[in-house]
Amino acid sequence: MIRYPRPLVAGDVVGVTSPSAGVPADLRPRLAVALDRVRDLGFRTRVGEAMDVDGLASAPPDVRAAELTALLTDPDVRAVVPPWGGEIAIDLLHRLDWDALAADPTWLVGFSDVSTLLLPLTLRTGVATLHGQNLMDTPYRVPAPMLAWHEVAAAPAGAVLVQGAAPAYRADGFDDWATDPGVDELDLGTPGGWTRVDGDGDVDVTGRLVGGCLETVTHLAGTPYGDVDRFAREHAPEGLVVYLESAGSDVAEVTRRLFGLRYAGWFDHATAVLLGRTRGTEAPGYTHHDAARHALGDLGIPVVADVDCGHVPPHLALVNGALARVTHTADASRIEQRLV
Repeated sequence: MIRYPRPLVAGDVVGVTSPSAGVPADLRPRLAVALDRVRDLGFRTRVGEAMDVDGLASAPPDVRAAELTALLTDPDVRAVVPPWGGEIAIDLLHRLDWDALAADPTWLVGFSDVSTLLLPLTLRTGVATLHGQNLMDTPYRVPAPMLAWHEVAAAPAGAVLVQGAAPAYRADGFDDWATDPGVDELDLGTPGGWTRVDGDGDVDVTGRLVGGCLETVTHLAGTPYGDVDRFAREHAPEGLVVYLESAGSDVAEVTRRLFGLRYAGWFDHATAVLLGRTRGTEAPGYTHHDAARHALGDLGIPVVADVDCGHVPPHLALVNGALARVTHTADASRIEQRLV
């Protein structure tokens, strides 16, 4: 019921374009390091023209849409991995030929604003997409029990991929890629772990994964590009595991966005909701856990927070459309994805 792109194998081409924000001159050395890493993994690379900084984006929307389409429909290109997210990938949605993109599926990989493209491709066509590390993150060593995007993209249809909660995460700060473009070790100094916020007890649920960056995918609700109900009815009789992660909005904004998605029916078919760890500002007496409980706690399904799936490193590689089993106990948290 879900179509998976062909597995990435040595010698395949990884396409690189910036459908949202471009790469400024002082970060081009980091881009070069990331491309070298992809080549070291055994893949060829093809870098597009829409890579510079042109206001909020890398190029005019028609140019970005055309280049993304060209790479995703080129039979030699088996994965397209933007350098990172940005702000306004949403302006491409009405410019893309979704049937053409789904004809011979290619892995589209990334997170943040890239999820504005990943999620509609899966929801509209039933083609799996990969919410994983961006290209600029690729040089980092991904800690166990997590997987890198290229490991997931190389898995054959029918594969079972098992990941778990990160033992530690980065609580603050970012690496200065302009000063040290070759950094490849994540600074993970704070003990990790997921937190069930809707109540007590162990979690063991199954459903097809859908989700993305809260700040961007919220704007898809109620549009042809965010029809979660239709996807569930056509592709997910098992129900959905909905994952969402905030790029850093304050706790009040996160509350509003979660309620907006609830009112739009995004959780009507959900067997669980996973919320990514966030550094967004909290309010006196009102935390991000409180926001999750307030907006989603009475849905009657598990709501698990502090999941490693977003802007706080490290980052799980999650396949939109994959059949997931999520287990969470006091001792361990695990997500198993079946590419079926």
